[in-house]
Amino acid sequence: MKTTQPRKQRKMLYQAPSHIRYRHFSAQLSPSLETSYNVGSLPVRSGDTVRIMRGDRKGLEGKVAKVDRKKYRIFVEGVTRDKVDGTTTFVPIHPSKVLITSLNLDDKWRRESLKAGVVVTEAETPVEKPVEEEKEPEEPKRQRKRKKTRKTVVKKMKEVEGEKGEES
Repeated sequence: MKTTQPRKQRKMLYQAPSHIRYRHFSAQLSPSLETSYNVGSLPVRSGDTVRIMRGDRKGLEGKVAKVDRKKYRIFVEGVTRDKVDGTTTFVPIHPSKVLITSLNLDDKWRRESLKAGVVVTEAETPVEKPVEEEKEPEEPKRQRKRKKTRKTVVKKMKEVEGEKGEES
């Protein structure tokens, strides 16, 4: 049973195993990808190109360099911060705050899962009119047996008792 208590929700989130955390990394697909793959969202992977939709760096676009499942953050190339000592580091971004604009399809499993969602439109395939063949007459449908309920059993017993009373 799922809980609605916030403290239990947070506890489940922070203690989730890696294969469950993977599902939490879902981000929306761009409208063009959404129509082509017939899928609304997918988990973000390194190699995907994303656009940041929220925060100070809204509108920036880049490839996902790293995915940190432990801290629930992704790191995008080009989105960096200069530190005091002069080095640059990636800025952590939550995956729900990005929009996937291009997918990394190097993985066979991901490619196959996306093909399952693709819908072939009528414009892409030539339509042939089927030749009508003579149809054989269909067999009549068999009626289901009625389930015996207590009322039907009592009714039958009264009928049988009534027949016995008439005979004597």
